[in-house]
Amino acid sequence: MTIKFLSSLAKGQPGILHHCTPDLVAFEYTRGATRKPHTLLFIGGLGDGLGSVEYISDLVQALDPTEWTVFAIVLSSYYGGWGMGRLGKDIDEIAQCVQYIRDYKTRQFGKGKVVVMGHSTGSQDVMQYISATNPRPRHPVFDREWIPILRPDIDGAIMQAPVSDREAILWVLHCGTERDSPETMRQIYDKAVEDARNATYEDHDSVDTIVPVSVTARIGYPPTAAVSSRRFLSLASPDSPEKPEEDDLFSSDLSDEQLGHTFGAVGSRGVLKQKLMVLYSGRDQSVPPWVDKEALLRRWQAVIDAGKQEFWSPHSMIILGASHALSDPDQAEPRRILVERVTGFLNDIQQE
Repeated sequence: MTIKFLSSLAKGQPGILHHCTPDLVAFEYTRGATRKPHTLLFIGGLGDGLGSVEYISDLVQALDPTEWTVFAIVLSSYYGGWGMGRLGKDIDEIAQCVQYIRDYKTRQFGKGKVVVMGHSTGSQDVMQYISATNPRPRHPVFDREWIPILRPDIDGAIMQAPVSDREAILWVLHCGTERDSPETMRQIYDKAVEDARNATYEDHDSVDTIVPVSVTARIGYPPTAAVSSRRFLSLASPDSPEKPEEDDLFSSDLSDEQLGHTFGAVGSRGVLKQKLMVLYSGRDQSVPPWVDKEALLRRWQAVIDAGKQEFWSPHSMIILGASHALSDPDQAEPRRILVERVTGFLNDIQQE
């Protein structure tokens, strides 16, 4: 029998549920009436939901005596919605939440700082938020009746566990699974890609088609999640590294030219006002062994700072021994380091 100890969040946390829009909510963790002008807005990864990333409890506790509160947004792509979601809609919703927080905090306390922190695919949201054109490009299918939102600026950005979904899939294909050999996995994957390309949309190209759950489950996705052909192709990005899809931002084989469209575009967009911190997990289960993590971070830093604006935070690091979400039983020390880095970063943002 496995015993799972409940985090302080699982036991219950006081807070305020905010309606950023009629359909978009965020939860603010509050533990008292202390003046809190500054905000850390947290974004989870694929399959996450409110409170599902355990180390949030550590951050909430550490920030209790400071002037920072933690907001956790509930994106429409949360829980099982990630398979039908897209980064473009995510960053529009984050923009709405950031604007709400700025207005709300200004009314309460005056102008404060806002930092956006993403875990896993939340890191892809963060990178798109600070590097995409503002407003982002319109999607030919899903933005027919929607105008992309002009994103308000943010003071700082944090990416934790910014891994490549494509390389994670390639690792599964390389190793196989308990059920399928590498050869069988490659056949399943190749057919899924071919089918998704041949029929990405239906009903006059107005709605997504769905990859069979029997296929996505064998690749490693939850059997309860419907994954659209469009999102599958975005995550798998079969034409990378030459033509990376929307979700393929962090693969180790992307060229400096490709990184220039993301990390290298941060300075020209004007959305990020101060620094970006990257916290890469040293023992991330989603990262294949061929990825040189130290070299990858050095490349990202070189590209983002090529414009001489020095957006890269010196608090960035690889947290040795850290798992993807720092949720394993042996993660007390990595979580301590993560909290130390985040609080130090926020203090620097506050002082500038």
